Amino acid sequence: MSNAWTLARFHPRLLDSCRGYNRQRLWKDAGAGVTVGIVALPLAMAFAIASGMKPEAGLWTAIIAGFLISLLGGSSVQIGGPAGAFIVVVYSIIERYGLPNLLIATALAGVLLFAMGLLRLGTLVRYVPVTIVVGFTNGIAVLIALSQVKDLLGLQVPHMPADFFSQLQTLWQHRHSFNAAALGLGLSCVVGLFVWPWLWGRPHRFQQALDVPGMRRAMRTAARLPGPVVALVTLTLLAWLLDLPVDTIGSRFGDIPSGLPQWAWPDLSWDSAKHLLNPTLTIALLGAVESLLCARVADQIGDQARHDPNQELMAQGIANLVSPFFGGMPATGTIARTVTNIRSGATSPVSGLVHALVLAVIVLMAAPLALRIPLPVLSGILLFVAWNMGEWHEFVQLRHYSGHYRLVMLGTFFLTVVFDLTVAIEVGLVLACALFIRRMSSLFTVAPVSEGLPAQEHHYRLHGALFFGAVDRIDGLLSDVENSPAGLTVVLDAQYLVALDTTGLDALRQLHRVIRQRGGRLRLEQLQPQPQGLVQRSGFAAELALDGVP
Repeated sequence: MSNAWTLARFHPRLLDSCRGYNRQRLWKDAGAGVTVGIVALPLAMAFAIASGMKPEAGLWTAIIAGFLISLLGGSSVQIGGPAGAFIVVVYSIIERYGLPNLLIATALAGVLLFAMGLLRLGTLVRYVPVTIVVGFTNGIAVLIALSQVKDLLGLQVPHMPADFFSQLQTLWQHRHSFNAAALGLGLSCVVGLFVWPWLWGRPHRFQQALDVPGMRRAMRTAARLPGPVVALVTLTLLAWLLDLPVDTIGSRFGDIPSGLPQWAWPDLSWDSAKHLLNPTLTIALLGAVESLLCARVADQIGDQARHDPNQELMAQGIANLVSPFFGGMPATGTIARTVTNIRSGATSPVSGLVHALVLAVIVLMAAPLALRIPLPVLSGILLFVAWNMGEWHEFVQLRHYSGHYRLVMLGTFFLTVVFDLTVAIEVGLVLACALFIRRMSSLFTVAPVSEGLPAQEHHYRLHGALFFGAVDRIDGLLSDVENSPAGLTVVLDAQYLVALDTTGLDALRQLHRVIRQRGGRLRLEQLQPQPQGLVQRSGFAAELALDGVP
């Protein structure tokens, strides 16, 4: 049996990483895991809150799903958990179907993801055009930013709708509840996150301070502190000391449970599964694209072995299947945390396991401290995430690309913002395929060769691929044959015919019938292996042989 039809082998990357594992690598992985765990703390809560869920849902998703993805995944350094790309999708599903159905859709998406990996479909995700990826990524970034305006401005909105224009209308209707303190905290967070890496990334600016004994080490330590954590701690303390009138996690959601999450079996039925087909496909497709794109980024900037896309999908599937039973949200690979993991010195999936354990310890021992975190600060963190998530330079460079590129990218972007991600990807893929077919069809040419040939022979040279999108070019040949004297011999030089499909073959057969009806012959010369194989298997070669064509 061909490898194309065999199932993928379930072989987590952790098994390979354990070979030759030593204490030095353990210390590197432990240090990276602690760093990423601290970075993941505010992001997990912020993603859950922005998605319409409680903060503990994001925390336990990062812990459980993150642990399983590192334990079973196909990447050495990828960190899994709740991601910004899912904010808009999860919020929309909760708005339309309710939280219990989100958990069911997430579990079903986990089954689908595992099946995709098992059937070796991981490589197919790479065929999604970059124009669509950039379009929906930028669209999601815009929607994430819009979803944070409410808490950034401190608006008292009882319920936010899911669609773009309704959100704009709702925000405008509640503009009178603007809170200056909330805006000040949020903007301080955003500015601080942009300034922090710039500040410590240029030690020469503080050369005199570095000469003070002990200061050099202190500044190196400060440079390693994650910006979101610094912003979270400092601005939370500031809001508490000044008693600023802003919403906090505690005032909005009450206590964060400090114990282990309770196992809950979703009320799954065939009827509910049928109605949840669309959100299930959305979660599975987005999770697959995000996780494999993140793994590819990790391959490019790290020096570990390349990831196994099929194993990664199977791990993502198991994580998304298990997480909802503990009230978790969809999980996938996260680029920001994965890059942080690599830059912190991670060498194996052990760092991801440590990251999940660190988060678990923080939740179990220090959950009450999170109650005072101001929501405008989390909004500032998410605005920073949205800015880094978007590839805004692509808009500036659009003038350098073709009209096809601009149409697919901008179409996907606007459909993501105005409608939803599923519609954007579906329409984007259809549009990309249609434009690709049009482009490929334009590359197929039929060129007449008339030098030194008898009057009763017409020679043509075929260039490119003769497929269903290019068969109209054969119509011109038919017109030439019909306007020529009877008994004409048509010779097609197929030396540069790189591909032929059944529709193209049918067009050649039709040409052959017209030529025979007029008492002529059709001859194919210098066929390449693929067209020649199709011509022989279909019996067309035998049909030509009946005319005395060799």
